[in-house]
Amino acid sequence: MTQADIYLKKNEDKRLRKGHLWVFSNEVDTKRSPLEQFSPGDLVQVKADDGKVMGTAYINPQALVCARLLSRKPIKNNWHAFFKERLMTALTLREKLFDKPYYRLVFGESDGLPGLVIDRFDTVLSVQITTAGIELRKDALFAVLIELFAPSAIVLKNDNSQRQLEGLSQESEVAYGQLPDPVIIEENGAKFKIDILNGQKTGWFYDHRCSRAQLAGLAKNQRILDLFSYTGAWGIPAAIAGATEVTCVDASESALALALENAQLNQVDDRMRFVHSDVFEFLKNARLENHLYDIVVLDPPALIKRKKDFKQGYEAYRRLNHLALQVLSKNGILISASCSYHLSRENLHEILRSSGRHIDRHLVFFAGGGQGPDHPIDPALPETEYLKTFFCSVASSL
Repeated sequence: MTQADIYLKKNEDKRLRKGHLWVFSNEVDTKRSPLEQFSPGDLVQVKADDGKVMGTAYINPQALVCARLLSRKPIKNNWHAFFKERLMTALTLREKLFDKPYYRLVFGESDGLPGLVIDRFDTVLSVQITTAGIELRKDALFAVLIELFAPSAIVLKNDNSQRQLEGLSQESEVAYGQLPDPVIIEENGAKFKIDILNGQKTGWFYDHRCSRAQLAGLAKNQRILDLFSYTGAWGIPAAIAGATEVTCVDASESALALALENAQLNQVDDRMRFVHSDVFEFLKNARLENHLYDIVVLDPPALIKRKKDFKQGYEAYRRLNHLALQVLSKNGILISASCSYHLSRENLHEILRSSGRHIDRHLVFFAGGGQGPDHPIDPALPETEYLKTFFCSVASSL
């Protein structure tokens, strides 16, 4: 099948030549290839100003990232074969990494499938499609998923702001099969009941798996404060590992209710307490009442979703880390994380340095982390690396 061409302006092919997969609308030579001639999801051949073919992409003329490369080569109109090859490649890596079927199966561009995220919860697949290009071909995608995994259910998690930017429906649904009740997954020696349809993102956050395991290794006989705890992914393995007390704080009552169920499922509810509160307010009150913890986990949601929100978000991260340090006991540990792509590792490093100095504490990093191996990083796409974590030992001033 012959695809239409889009031409890039002069010198706008440099990023693609280095391996990036995105074309921004202001990089397109719209005199040679007017964007309005295309419909969302159309397949196009991307060409440099000199006519050299950069690859095959799908396009959405209304989006800022107007084209995403699927291949450096021409793509035949056989989407079943295309999806099968990409999914088998992704599966091969995950099966090398994990001995149980609980992981992120597809991580967008890193797995050669821009606009697609799939989390595997044993026989249940939670699918997040964020672009018109994948949406248009989801029937072929589903056919391959059914062929390869024989799932009991495929859930479309469409409640995503990116879909709105692409002009797509935001209604989540069970698109295939019947969703088991309950859906229970395993991670770090713990079991968790998850709510896929009503939960955040795909229903679970696999990305912090390795850092949560590291916390469990530090948890024995410790009093732990888990901030933005969601459904207990940090706190419950810590309690299983021997923490004397775990306090989970979250602004969502439904998330805390599920966290309590998960604590009961793992028989550690006698050592856990669940506090429904705004985290800023909780920390202020804990400081005033001199409540101290041996380990504080600070894993907030993305506080900087867009570049223009950087200043306000940076200040929120600074305040949170400043307050968290003030409720640490002597020689305590702060685990500080950020999933905001726009807050760099260097930014978080500086926030921790300045916060420690401001309250006259000697803070050192003894470990660091990022997203788990089922969220692989494409070295040509910095956007695929978003998660950063610092393990900090905090002592009195030198």
